[in-house]
Amino acid sequence: MRLWSIHPKYLDSKGLVALWRESLLAKKVLQGKTKGYKNHPQLERFNLCKNPAKMINSYLLHVFEESCKRGYCFDKRKIGNAFSKRKIKISSGQIAYEFNHLKKKLKLRCNEKYKELLKVKNPKQNPIFIIKKGDIEKWEKRKNIQK
Repeated sequence: MRLWSIHPKYLDSKGLVALWRESLLAKKVLQGKTKGYKNHPQLERFNLCKNPAKMINSYLLHVFEESCKRGYCFDKRKIGNAFSKRKIKISSGQIAYEFNHLKKKLKLRCNEKYKELLKVKNPKQNPIFIIKKGDIEKWEKRKNIQK
């Protein structure tokens, strides 16, 4: 499961669809509607929120909006109506790590999108996050990623 902290606009079509599916799974986990993935590191930041279900809905809303911009329009009814206006702090190191991780994936999977991302100097985050200065988050499972 990868719940990208970077903005969903950077994902290719396969990545965006996967993010939608994985985020919906995360929603079920956070609502206690599944037995698996309860301790998945990607959920830690949501579990620290006052209302994790509202926060994942807000996250999903931005994924949904990106899908509509691309003409996919995922099923918005799967998100729900309750959203959070709060922000989750995410480190600048985490954003850089994820962006490099995505570029590595896209270099193999979608060269056109990869070339597009090479032009991005300051990647944006999903709007539910606010960037703080810092290293890669402790919950991240690090892989050796080269630019």
